[in-house]
Amino acid sequence: MRRADRLMQLVQILRDGSLHKAADLAAATQVSLRTIYRDMETLAASGVPIEGERGIGYRVIAAITLPPLNLTMTEVEALHLGLSAVGHSDDTELSAAARALSAKLDAVMPEDRSRAPASYGFAVYPFADAARGFQHLPVIRQAIRTRQKLEVVLNDQHLTVRPLQLDYWGRLWTCVVWCETSKEFDDIRVDQIAKMRILPSLFVDEPGKSLTDYNTRRSAAKASPPVK
Repeated sequence: MRRADRLMQLVQILRDGSLHKAADLAAATQVSLRTIYRDMETLAASGVPIEGERGIGYRVIAAITLPPLNLTMTEVEALHLGLSAVGHSDDTELSAAARALSAKLDAVMPEDRSRAPASYGFAVYPFADAARGFQHLPVIRQAIRTRQKLEVVLNDQHLTVRPLQLDYWGRLWTCVVWCETSKEFDDIRVDQIAKMRILPSLFVDEPGKSLTDYNTRRSAAKASPPVK
């Protein structure tokens, strides 16, 4: 597993707000305790609001808002698209400035207060990987708005999904979906989508398959004590 992928996995584990022991995180990601300690330091330095210390445990707390700006997810996407383009330019000075600015924005990125915190910074994530996902965002947004199913090719698998919500992690976007192939909810990393197309069939909220059901399950998991 690449380090960036492991860091993303750790954020996904910690996002429930519960306290997680370093030993449990190490077991979940199959690395040493020393590596987990370094990863926690990296995430904290990248703007992820990590709270905790060695011997006690770690958790993610609410992200810092960015007054007086109130950015929509579409505006955030446009901002990072521009920074990504400049970051890959041949102008060394501008490229370095774009990366530094993006890291600062990641550290104080606003979250959508209408739903559970999801927009934590992730400045360690590579520009090139994130850029691969940008191309899919307009299609996903359209499908969410029009409530159309998507056919997605992910890790050589062809999946039919109902897109429910886009979440932002500081250059890294994920999409909450109800997967009709696996018959369960999933968080798909947009940058890992190989191909995607909108299907003509529409979907409506059904018991156990809606965004409300997904958030209810997350809240229940957060309220449950961690398994020791």
